[in-house]
Amino acid sequence: MEKKFKRETLCVQGGWQPKKGEPRVLPIYQSTTFKYETSEQMARLFDLEEAGYFYTRLQNPTNDAVAAKIAALEGGVAAMLTSSGQAASFYSVFNICSAGDHFVSASAIYGGTFNLFAVTMKKMGIEVTFVDGDAPAEEIARAFRPNTKALFAETVSNPGLNVLDIEKFAKIAHEHGVPLIVDNTFPTPINCRPFEWGADIVIHSTTKYMDGHAAAVGGAIVDSGNFDWEAHADKFPGLTAPDDSYHGLTYTKAFGKGAYITKATAQLMRDLGSIQSPQNAFLLNIGLETLHLRMARHCENAQKVAEYLASRTDKVAWVNYPGLRGNKYYELAQKYMPGGTCGVITFGLKGGREASIRFMDSLKLGAIVTHVADARTSVLHPASHTHRQLTDEQLVAAGVAPDLIRFSVGIEDAGDIIADIEQALERSDR
Repeated sequence: MEKKFKRETLCVQGGWQPKKGEPRVLPIYQSTTFKYETSEQMARLFDLEEAGYFYTRLQNPTNDAVAAKIAALEGGVAAMLTSSGQAASFYSVFNICSAGDHFVSASAIYGGTFNLFAVTMKKMGIEVTFVDGDAPAEEIARAFRPNTKALFAETVSNPGLNVLDIEKFAKIAHEHGVPLIVDNTFPTPINCRPFEWGADIVIHSTTKYMDGHAAAVGGAIVDSGNFDWEAHADKFPGLTAPDDSYHGLTYTKAFGKGAYITKATAQLMRDLGSIQSPQNAFLLNIGLETLHLRMARHCENAQKVAEYLASRTDKVAWVNYPGLRGNKYYELAQKYMPGGTCGVITFGLKGGREASIRFMDSLKLGAIVTHVADARTSVLHPASHTHRQLTDEQLVAAGVAPDLIRFSVGIEDAGDIIADIEQALERSDR
């Protein structure tokens, strides 16, 4: 089914294919364990000789159905759910990196991911070099080393809204014999399909638009199946050499295009946990069923809000939204995401930090929350919240302007959202 239908249909019916007498709606398999008739049956599962379920930390039918839907939406061969987007970011790199290895990442990424890469993974002996994603390919290529194992970036960065030149990054990665790992959280596969532009692995914080309701934290990793691990066997022994913890099994030989996700499941999830609960996977699936409808509305509303903010030159100092003509990333957005990018806008007020705070405190419809990218309009002022320990000079150095407001446009009536912004702007300079 997944190969025949368009994304809109896959959102609704992908993943779960009920047979005669089975539930029409994906059930919640809320069980830690699964029963077998003989010891031999269980043994074959533990040796990865058969597919099946024996413990939810490794696999669960609810989770697998939702992972299959996400894989189909992205055009991948296999996917794995994780307990959060952070876990997906970590596992996607750690699956092919170990102590002594190195990887390259765009610097314009979510702050939590930046800290994961720069601080926590460094403690594990894995180094990262951050590069300017807008730099020429030759400059980015200089960051690679003989022990570099991956290139990482976000299709639309959070909160900078930088649009990635996926083809450029894929070419650089492949010239150095490593996969391109892309976080596609903001556009979702409805607006952007990174595999079609050369990316090899896609990750998501499903907590955001995929869930859509701020109901369940989660993440996902999707493998395109296109990267040839065997062609670079010396770089990726974890996939191409025998795994002693599975009696010498070699993932690429045993699982072919499914090697990467199988290893992530059988090895990382086995040892580190971070599985998404079946209940959360069930909630995620409900969100996915309307993803194609919601993304269109998010983008439509955000475009109207961005144009309104751009017209308010009396109060608004700057507006950043890739859908605005004249935006630095407008052309890239048109190339990779012609149907729209996402519903997130950043802007600053002429009154600076204090005006930004007064504006946010005056909103009635938009809520001040740490979350982003769900059905409800929400707002955050990084200088006052996520980055409040930094001085104005440190904020600028970190790429977060002191007046930056991250405005996540919901799917309410656009006129109501704009009216709320209008009344808050009037109060911002009092």
